[in-house]
Amino acid sequence: MSVIFSPSWLRGMVKINQDIIQRLLEENDQLIRCIVEYQNKGRVNECMQYQHVLHRNLIYLANITDSNTAISSKAPE
Repeated sequence: MSVIFSPSWLRGMVKINQDIIQRLLEENDQLIRCIVEYQNKGRVNECMQYQHVLHRNLIYLANITDSNTAISSKAPE
């Protein structure tokens, strides 16, 4: 299960590292493959469920990127 499905009180305690990001990217790859497979079979409900999870993962990764960009732009050079 994705890190983003952890309880809100636990989310701030999880350190984001390259391994977590890599796992999310691999999960997204698998989700996309499942979505394509279900689309080809005409199974719309399953597609939407996987698209919902993929969307959450992408938003989570975008938030990580945004926060890292904000931190690095404030760092002295």
